[in-house]
Amino acid sequence: LGEVAGVAQLLPEIVRLTGATAVIAPIDRTESLPLGLVGQLRGWLEGQGAAVVFPRPFCTLTETQYNRTPNVEHYDHPLIRRFAAHFGRPKFDVQVAGGHIQKIEIVREAACGCSHHVAEELVNVHVDEAIEQAGMLHHHFPCLASMNQEADYGDTLMHISGDCLRDALKEEIRQHLSPTPYVRPHGRSEDVASERREPGWNA
Repeated sequence: LGEVAGVAQLLPEIVRLTGATAVIAPIDRTESLPLGLVGQLRGWLEGQGAAVVFPRPFCTLTETQYNRTPNVEHYDHPLIRRFAAHFGRPKFDVQVAGGHIQKIEIVREAACGCSHHVAEELVNVHVDEAIEQAGMLHHHFPCLASMNQEADYGDTLMHISGDCLRDALKEEIRQHLSPTPYVRPHGRSEDVASERREPGWNA
């Protein structure tokens, strides 16, 4: 993770000096690794025989892919997969009892440590409040992702990071959430059509 584009430009030389065969170059601020430079680095590094991934933001990395729609990219490299099994897109194992979160184990941690922070604070929280609280906890954590709008995403990297965390939590507690209440207005077209099909209805 660099703070200026000049640091990213050193990657090919670092790979040459170290003999690295795989590179994870996260982008939490596009200013630190502009998308034009991403294309150049990919060519340089692959030319040196090094696999490279550019997760934007860092917490979209999984064992098979990175980034969010519409920019999802797939990869297949054992060393990167080994790292991504532990760090990248948050993944939880949540235990719920009596409608409250009893315990959260971190299966995969966001590299910045946000997942651990959120998990600690959600113990004893009611499942129906957990997703919203997770979003607030993420917002108040010193997330490294930028709040600048990304044209191709139509969103900020910080918001995408928050979505990754909330989605991971929701996936684990979905079956415990209370059903969403719906208001059914009187006189809906479906109701009127049903009444017309009842015996004795005269059109």
